[in-house]
Amino acid sequence: MADTIKEEIEKVEEVDIQEEVEMSETQALEEEIKNLTQKVEELENKYLRAHAEMQNIQRRSNEERQSLQRYRSQDLAKKVLPALDNLERALAVEGLTEDVKKGLEMTRDSLVQGLKEEGVEEVPVESFDHNLHMAVQTLPADEEHPADTIAEVFQKGYKLHDRLLRPAMVVVYS
Repeated sequence: MADTIKEEIEKVEEVDIQEEVEMSETQALEEEIKNLTQKVEELENKYLRAHAEMQNIQRRSNEERQSLQRYRSQDLAKKVLPALDNLERALAVEGLTEDVKKGLEMTRDSLVQGLKEEGVEEVPVESFDHNLHMAVQTLPADEEHPADTIAEVFQKGYKLHDRLLRPAMVVVYS
């Protein structure tokens, strides 16, 4: 009987040890699952951030490419504008023969047309706009000439699409 009780106690202890081993294995597995889940979430967040960054890089690259394409002729236009100004001045000279005048007009018109095809336009001079015009002189306003109207244009201004290449130099009534 004592042996039987002893055997029973040993069986119970053996079952308790097995249960403890199984519980510690379960806890270890649960801990490992928790760590792996955390790592997966971390990697997923990194992936999402990297994916978003790639999309931003692609968008910025496309915008930059479009901007470069749209304004590719800006430097050339800035270099050609003084020649166009000189043609305008030459046409304003008195005493030109008709042939010379016609040749100058054709050259000017050709330059203007080429610039228009590239998106270069003259700045409008209806009323003074500090974003488009540079006031080099002011005159007192009166009933005939209200304030912020342009009296004279010294040098034409030009813009490429929506970008100002050169402001118009004007005399303004103020």
